[in-house]
Amino acid sequence: MTTHFPAWPLSAEQRQIVKLCKDFAEREIRPRARAVDEADVVTPVDLFALAGEVGITNFMLPEQYGGGGFTDVFTQCLVQEELCWGDPGIGNLLCSNGFYADPILELGSEEQKRRWLTPLTGPDAPMTALATTEPNAGSDAASMITTARRVEGGYELTGQKTWISNAGAARYYVVFAKTDRSKRSAGVTAFLLERDAPGLRFGEPMRKMGQRAIVCREVFFDNVFVPASDRLGDEGRGFHGLMGTFDISRVVLGAAAVGAARAAYEFALDYARNRKQFGAPIIEHQAVAFRLADMATRIESARLLVHHAARQIDAGERVTGLAAMAKLTASETAMFVTWAAVQTLGGWGYSREFPVEQWMRDVKLEEIEEGTSDIMRLVISRHL
Repeated sequence: MTTHFPAWPLSAEQRQIVKLCKDFAEREIRPRARAVDEADVVTPVDLFALAGEVGITNFMLPEQYGGGGFTDVFTQCLVQEELCWGDPGIGNLLCSNGFYADPILELGSEEQKRRWLTPLTGPDAPMTALATTEPNAGSDAASMITTARRVEGGYELTGQKTWISNAGAARYYVVFAKTDRSKRSAGVTAFLLERDAPGLRFGEPMRKMGQRAIVCREVFFDNVFVPASDRLGDEGRGFHGLMGTFDISRVVLGAAAVGAARAAYEFALDYARNRKQFGAPIIEHQAVAFRLADMATRIESARLLVHHAARQIDAGERVTGLAAMAKLTASETAMFVTWAAVQTLGGWGYSREFPVEQWMRDVKLEEIEEGTSDIMRLVISRHL
């Protein structure tokens, strides 16, 4: 199976950026993937910079802020699939500025959009981060306790975040904190700040199972002053903005999972055609052939659901339940397909000689980040 374009027609510009990302994945990402994984807690900043030079790190930002103008979620899914076909962790890293930009586009003023998004569009674009998760507030984001206390001229942030992607390496941050701790979601407000803000500290890199290209750290706020002008939206609107951006991010992460699944399937298919046992290529044995058939079918199904959800968002629909379906289906498909690829390669699948074991470790994150599979089922059930 090669890249499958969707049933919907693509514009010439969309085909061009898909080709750009596929070529970049083949030429730059795949050859570095194993070394990045082995490095464990080293962010491949050179790859990020190289992607920035060709416009990959800012393709999703509006043209008026210097971006590529591909603001539709459908195109973002096409790009994410190709990059994560190259490597899930690196692919997600290269598009991480889009996750940071979403709440700014959702809640920010025109001045804030120009100040905080325009710097992301040059060849030396900085990394960014979104700080939500806390030690005791993961799936239940509304229970966060990091506090933003009103002071003269702005706010002081006090508290702790954990599992923050790009923390330390990122220059700009969107941080969610409670301006009213007596409330749950209605007390959450978003803030913008830079890495060198006094009182902002970072923990040591967290050693992870997979997707090691994205280094995570804890973030500590010790009376970090944020000017009132850097509050993102009104007080108490942060959670609303966060949930709105989740619809987008969950669908785009679904596309990332599809890309990783496709990589594992293609590798297993090629192996099954060439590996001989009992006098024949193993693809001719029904057990292997049926497993590959299941892999191919589930990938196509997941891709169609992801693209359908993306199209609905682009049409202006609120698709919280559908977005959760897309992420759930795609992430669990990726977990199944990478498992099946390891199974197809047998002992070699378990070996670091081949990439399928890494892809299996990588895609486990897709069942956890931006809402676990359990949370996705909860969201879906509430929208039935």
